[in-house]
Amino acid sequence: MKVNVDYSLKIRSMFRFLMAFVGALLIGCGGSTQTDPVLRSLEYAPLESTPTPVGSNAYLGLAGYAKVFCSAIFVSGRDPEEAFKNSGYFFLPEELQDKVTYSIDTLNKTVTLSLGDSLSRSARFIGDQGSVIETTEGLFFEPVPVNTTLPDPMTLPWPMGDLTDEDLSEEINAQLLSEAVDAAFSPEESLTAAFVVLHKGKIVAERYAEGITKDTQLESWSMGKSLTGTLVGRMIQMGYFKLDDKAPVPEWQKEGDPRGEMKIRDLMQMSSGLRFQSHHDANANPKLNEMDHFFIYSGATDAFAYSVNRPLEFPIGSKGQYHNCDPLTLGYIMKTSLGSQEDYLAFPQRELFDKIGIRKQVMEVDPYGNFLLTGFDYGTARNWARLGQLYLQNGKWDGEQILPENWSEFVSTLAPGWEEPVYGGLFWINGKGEMPIPKEAYYMAGAGGQKTIIIPSHDLVVVRLGHHRGDPRGAESLNNALSKLMEAFADKGSQ
Repeated sequence: MKVNVDYSLKIRSMFRFLMAFVGALLIGCGGSTQTDPVLRSLEYAPLESTPTPVGSNAYLGLAGYAKVFCSAIFVSGRDPEEAFKNSGYFFLPEELQDKVTYSIDTLNKTVTLSLGDSLSRSARFIGDQGSVIETTEGLFFEPVPVNTTLPDPMTLPWPMGDLTDEDLSEEINAQLLSEAVDAAFSPEESLTAAFVVLHKGKIVAERYAEGITKDTQLESWSMGKSLTGTLVGRMIQMGYFKLDDKAPVPEWQKEGDPRGEMKIRDLMQMSSGLRFQSHHDANANPKLNEMDHFFIYSGATDAFAYSVNRPLEFPIGSKGQYHNCDPLTLGYIMKTSLGSQEDYLAFPQRELFDKIGIRKQVMEVDPYGNFLLTGFDYGTARNWARLGQLYLQNGKWDGEQILPENWSEFVSTLAPGWEEPVYGGLFWINGKGEMPIPKEAYYMAGAGGQKTIIIPSHDLVVVRLGHHRGDPRGAESLNNALSKLMEAFADKGSQ
């Protein structure tokens, strides 16, 4: 596997040298590294050989912007001017954003973004794997068509199809429900694209912005992390591995490598302890794309190799950190467990989506054919509503146990390594009450205000999708909508 390594940053190199020197001293003073998992991990993934971002912030940022723009056009079918303005721009520093120009090749389904005459980056739509950043080497895998076995959705009732019942139950306050929907789209600057509410599995409210329909695949960002967790749950239910099995990562299997003790559970709870710089970290690099967290989106690198070839920063399970390397490592485990590239790319549709009425979900990849479900994923609001309903039904659908019986409880329970009550198993939890809904609610969340919220006490699933520039106004709009929903269903549960 190709791994990019950058030795050009002097400060980082000096730090690595010092860490290696300290480690050597400790070894010479009686073998302290035999008891310290963090220091021991440096023997197997030394900092000087750990992959790091390569390229300037502008070079990488332009690539990430191009990829998102390409998907907005060829995956979502959005208006180019609107998409260029509202999605992907954040990959570049603010002072460069208004200097970017674009061109679209509809025949070859490519886009090119440029900063003057000196720098251009392109992305290309490749079919059912969405869009990828173009590289001089091209793709390192063969794209695979992904087809559903389900019939036309307009021939079946919801949720296995799209035929819906327009009648509301008498127990629902229709006026407050209508006000909740209005609130989700107000003000216009919130850029809400889709809003769907399920009650007892039935669609009771649904609205889309102009140009968006129930069939529009929309940017979903880190809700894909929860989708990764769902696919892991499906594989556990099918017997591929168990939650408390040691993570079968070949790179960690050398005798004495402390990373070999990591469990699937640790990765699910974002508590691996792997060193992977993110904007959530206290010592974050101020240059967005030169952080590990964003480089996997903009670097056109092998994201799985980049994620697993890292040393520990903290003992396994001791500290919850929102790091992309954990769900990406789970993706690597999925891929190696399934065996072939074709089976890996087809597995989600065959073993999850077809079973719950989802006919298409665009899960994008890096140039090596690895799902980038930490952020590059596109689904309709109804798709996400179905996934939320699967959790509300404790992983059971139409009589079949799709996920382990206790999976909903696991993902919605606070992970021990997290200091604040906000994270479970690749799902966020409302433990701090930051949203005006019961604290027992849990949810999928993505950049730009994407949410799929599960509220068991009220038998509700709420989906809100929007364009990135609308955040944080979109978050305020959603909270206003949720407040109205809690009034509409006031007698269905308690906070």
